[in-house]
Amino acid sequence: MFVKDIMTREVKTVRPDTKLIEVASLMCLYRYSGLPVVEDGKLVGVVSEKDVLNRLFPSLGEMTDGVASLDLDRLMGQYKEVLGLKVRDVMTMNPLTVSPDIHVLRAATTMNRHKFRRIPVAEGDTLVGMLSMGDVHKGIFHANIADRLP
Repeated sequence: MFVKDIMTREVKTVRPDTKLIEVASLMCLYRYSGLPVVEDGKLVGVVSEKDVLNRLFPSLGEMTDGVASLDLDRLMGQYKEVLGLKVRDVMTMNPLTVSPDIHVLRAATTMNRHKFRRIPVAEGDTLVGMLSMGDVHKGIFHANIADRLP
């Protein structure tokens, strides 16, 4: 079974100049954990919930200086400022991708090694789909179990 057999082909994408409020809205409304960033038809990055929220996390210095004095509510309040940023300000550039022509277990191993729940599927720098661990699990389930159910 190959990635192209189970990947999601209809993928919601955003552009580098998209405001994070739009991205956060998509993430919260549609439960996207990340979105590919495309410009001029080419995959240029990925923006994830972690990328958005990373701006709120205390620095290592703040954590070691004393958690008791750390104002976490103040940091959380900076979320509105973060939403004013653009995707290009927080995205992961040049993301790792997989080819549609590789075996799903090879793709899943890559995802597991990098602790990804999803990965862009690309031919060169052109996005052709997304693959999630859920897609892999569902594909393997159908290949092995679904046809044997009563």
